[in-house]
Amino acid sequence: MTAAGTGDEAASPAVWVAVEDVVHGYGDHRVLQGLSFRLEQGTIGCLLGPSGCGKTTALRCIAGLEPVERGRILTDGAVLSAPGDTVVPERRGMGMVFQDYALFPHLSVSANVAFGLSGLDRAERRSRAERLLGVVGLGDSADVYPHELSGGQQQRVALARALAPEPRLLLLDEPFSNLDAAMRADLGAELREILKRLGITALMVTHDQQEAFAIADQIGVMNEGRLLQWGSPASLYRQPADPFVARFIGEGCLLPGTRGDDGLFTTELGRIAGRLGGPGAGEAAGVEAVDILLRASDLRWGGPGDCEGHIQARAFRGADVLYRVALPSGRVVKLLAGGYEEREIGERVSVAVDAGELVAFPHARASEAPRD
Repeated sequence: MTAAGTGDEAASPAVWVAVEDVVHGYGDHRVLQGLSFRLEQGTIGCLLGPSGCGKTTALRCIAGLEPVERGRILTDGAVLSAPGDTVVPERRGMGMVFQDYALFPHLSVSANVAFGLSGLDRAERRSRAERLLGVVGLGDSADVYPHELSGGQQQRVALARALAPEPRLLLLDEPFSNLDAAMRADLGAELREILKRLGITALMVTHDQQEAFAIADQIGVMNEGRLLQWGSPASLYRQPADPFVARFIGEGCLLPGTRGDDGLFTTELGRIAGRLGGPGAGEAAGVEAVDILLRASDLRWGGPGDCEGHIQARAFRGADVLYRVALPSGRVVKLLAGGYEEREIGERVSVAVDAGELVAFPHARASEAPRD
């Protein structure tokens, strides 16, 4: 899937949502800066990024809750948003699930689900609500009230209510942020199964990469109002196109090095095989100074002759432990090791690279990425 292009391409039946060069802001502050991506019919997409990156604003623009200053937003080839021309939210055929559920406390669960079905008679509203409650696993809860349900159950009701009008696109704004980690994982798997079973096209926003990886088919990583990369979870992890993406996806760091004539990189951890990544990498034959992406799983405990450092911090995770190791230069790297043998904070250790070809970025670009 590529970035959005012409309007004719956006009208292709396979492309259900097209966001083209969208700019949005408040006064002189630009929240979205040329946002472009496409979402195919039946696909689950996700905008992923840190707080304040613009992902929720993007969702609100798609929903029609915010105008666009430049660019346009289309669904199934029809323009919904353009400068000075915005189709109102209720005419967009979209459903939205909010992070705070937004259920009506004085209405039963079935009445909440049926709330937006004013075009149907009472029996049809009740029938559709009960059917969707069955889909989300709450078939026995039609007559209870929201306060009688757990947080996870309330989120299922919110999902059923958003699906009730049979939307062309489902939008989800940090849908699991109020739930604990275990419940987020369970509901995420259930959400993906439901959307795929119903063939619903959906776009969610989250700051949680594990949540994004578990649910979405396509993910866009955002930072400071820009979409840095749009692709499958595997492509983001294995082929990051930008230093920020490289650091944000997975647990890793950028290690400085220099590239030799033989194509190997000389680093504090020794000589490493790698390739240049990011836009224009194929034209960067003269690049010498680089920063190499090292994920925690790319390192192992070393032996005599390997780089020595000391353990700065550790996080026990049961089956494994994530260590932060300070190298002689002061640079900190992360190492993931089995949990059967814990090492102590302050302990002197040797570390070595245990990976195939790694991705490196020209140093000038890598330096734009945030430091740990």
